[in-house]
Amino acid sequence: MAAFGTFERMLAFRYLRARRQEGFISVIAGFSLIGIALGVATLIIVMSVMNGFRQELLGRILGLSGHVSVAGAAGPITDFDQVAERLRGLQGVVSATPIIEGEAMVTANGIASGARVRGIRVEDLARGSLSGIAIRAGALESMGDDGVAIGVRLAQSLRLGLGDKVTLVLPQFQGSQPSGLPRTRGFTVAATFYAGMYEYDSGTIFMPLEAAQGYFRLAGAATAIEVMLENPDLVSRLRPLIASAAGPGSRIADWQQTNASRFNALQIERDVMFFILTLIILVATFNIVSSMIMLVKDKGHDIAILRTMGATSGAVLRVFLMSGASVGVIGTTAGFLIGVAFARNIESLGHLLQALAGGELLSGEIYFLTHLPSILDWGEVASVVAMGLALSFLATVYPSWRAARLDPIEALRYE
Repeated sequence: MAAFGTFERMLAFRYLRARRQEGFISVIAGFSLIGIALGVATLIIVMSVMNGFRQELLGRILGLSGHVSVAGAAGPITDFDQVAERLRGLQGVVSATPIIEGEAMVTANGIASGARVRGIRVEDLARGSLSGIAIRAGALESMGDDGVAIGVRLAQSLRLGLGDKVTLVLPQFQGSQPSGLPRTRGFTVAATFYAGMYEYDSGTIFMPLEAAQGYFRLAGAATAIEVMLENPDLVSRLRPLIASAAGPGSRIADWQQTNASRFNALQIERDVMFFILTLIILVATFNIVSSMIMLVKDKGHDIAILRTMGATSGAVLRVFLMSGASVGVIGTTAGFLIGVAFARNIESLGHLLQALAGGELLSGEIYFLTHLPSILDWGEVASVVAMGLALSFLATVYPSWRAARLDPIEALRYE
């Protein structure tokens, strides 16, 4: 049996090496192999980039706004330190940071722009309670009572440097109508930061919590407590515990609620891309079917001779199964190697394309991120490879079955 198995393998691979008159069949098989390789590679690369985008968005957005936001029932939180201490004691909670958040207009050098002002204790910001930012210039410790940290793009648009003065303008409202003169106060630029997302780098200002309390007239209070979790995907499980620790009447908003539209859109896009790119592999496997049917038709005389010499229909079936499946196995393996290599080095390839193009591929003014992230999920990669192998094998079943069912007498009669 072992010798016969070796003969089957030898015959199967010999059929893959076409002679001159069989060249067209070999060309179709070659294109099938290339199609499967490209489909598997593209699917691995796109899924890795989608995973990277989700992880980067999660880190960038939630790094600045927290995984869970706890607000007061009817206004600012006056006992925010006590509430934050209770929240920090919960298992799964990394940090609980009191903040003051508001909108203001920032002016400097005759230029005005809208900005989101976030008041936070300097020590909390310095130790990364709200991660996701990197200090580009200056130091947070030098903020003092009138220092602020501003995004790098905002600093560029206002032509600001370290030590320059910036004015924040806060309109006065009574109900929904403006009331009185706007509240203005000057601050000194003590640091610039980079968050990696255009909307944050061009429109966010950090200031000390005490200064924000004075500016927004919220003495001894905070507008919210931002909670960071060890695992943000477990937020629904921890939400009742957080609500209990925050006290009755507190308003809890988690990242899945506040960013639902973004992440749902990303998930839908990811699923659609997976389906569309799977069609590439499916089309390539149909090419395997056509090439195998042509091969069976061309080798009808050989099959008839093998059958008259004692080869069973099962042996013929295995020969053509092995011949067709080899195309899928080689193509899937090549696609796996290409896809993994590209996914692991996509950042370097992005820099190379950017240098060749002479411009910015991912403009921060258009896209959320300014680089192309990639995270390989080996479970997904295994699923893609298994799908490629399964489709390739299924594509060979019908042509192999036809070869095994071929009547040797009929095949020899018309030769």
